[in-house]
Amino acid sequence: MDKYHAIYFKNNKLCSVIMKILIASDLHYRLKQFDWLCNQAGQCDAMILAGDMLDISSYLDLSVQIVVIKKYLRSIGEQTPLMVCSGNHDGNEKNSADEYIAPWLQEARNQQVHVDGDNVLFGEALITIFPWWDGDVTKKEVSKQFEAASQIEFKKWIWIYHAPPDGSPTSWTGKRYIGDIELNKWVEQYQPDLVVTGHIHESPFKANGSWIDQIGKTWVLNAGSQIGDVPAHIILDLESMNADWYSLAGSDSRKLM
Repeated sequence: MDKYHAIYFKNNKLCSVIMKILIASDLHYRLKQFDWLCNQAGQCDAMILAGDMLDISSYLDLSVQIVVIKKYLRSIGEQTPLMVCSGNHDGNEKNSADEYIAPWLQEARNQQVHVDGDNVLFGEALITIFPWWDGDVTKKEVSKQFEAASQIEFKKWIWIYHAPPDGSPTSWTGKRYIGDIELNKWVEQYQPDLVVTGHIHESPFKANGSWIDQIGKTWVLNAGSQIGDVPAHIILDLESMNADWYSLAGSDSRKLM
């Protein structure tokens, strides 16, 4: 598969339109939540995991976690197209610039599992998957990916990017904003239709925080992270442009118009 230009096939048929996408992030090796996602995979047209599959604070070595999570990713991908970006917990090696990278996620790529660096065309919608950047070298690589993807012909552009923009309610912890100011600059420059993020677990659950925001023409989603067997998640319908958020704290629905 060309890592820069994947086309979505399901059951050997080209799917020109994706209707329902299940979105989650920040699972942090909660295997019951991965089990739930596996059970849901056959009921959605695609799935997005916006980073932090692993848990660097766990007593369990990352190498063991990686083996298990790769099996889950393959299992989900056998049922529906899966798009996964790395997060700050997912780096298991360092590059020559001493910046964390997630080469294990590259090993998980196959025809149905799309990861960091991929551009996935679904009809006229382009989904671009960006890695977590940990310093100047990896940030420059991400910047080059934005420029290259912007040259592809599409009508709708969706980004999968672990950290939400700074100053957005999707990056509010309840005490302060902890967003990615570089993403703000890239959103202003390229004006995508939608950015799917994670990283800040508390945002949807705190006063003045939210699971959704709009910056200019760009919608930003962050499902948040919660305990229990079911992850906080979003169901995005690209036909109706409706997003539904579900969590232990309740649910919400917004029209992305």
